[in-house]
Amino acid sequence: PIVGHACHMVALEVNRSTGKVQFLKYVAVHDCGTMVNPESVVGQIIGGIVQGVGSAIYEQLYYDDGGQLLTSTFADYHIPTVYEAPYVEVGHIETPSPYTAYGVKGAGEGGRVVAPAVIASAIEDALRPSDVRIAELPVTCARLRGLIRAHETRILSTT
Repeated sequence: PIVGHACHMVALEVNRSTGKVQFLKYVAVHDCGTMVNPESVVGQIIGGIVQGVGSAIYEQLYYDDGGQLLTSTFADYHIPTVYEAPYVEVGHIETPSPYTAYGVKGAGEGGRVVAPAVIASAIEDALRPSDVRIAELPVTCARLRGLIRAHETRILSTT
């Protein structure tokens, strides 16, 4: 009763040639208890979702053979910007918590936690004919293209 709850639905397309993910629609419904400041809540939810998008398809740490971090600056470590972030439709349900001041619950955490899982599931669904399974995140364009090619290679080797 003190933790926010969320349900997200994502429609997306995957370019099979490049592995690029294109968001078509992103809908998030959250219950953060009593919304003391609704505009702030929407900002927290969308901010959390964009962080989740980064975890799902962009943010990858790379190390060299000696263990030196190669993605130590934002020039090397890709985080989503406004250009990569999907437009998010946000809905609200208010179930006040009986255990917190004003009945509030968490708001931004739901986007950060739910987004990577729902995006990975949507990618798998978009590539259902290829039987692609997402076993690790992030699903970068290169990693996704590798999964698609692996399936294409299996198909060619069985024909």
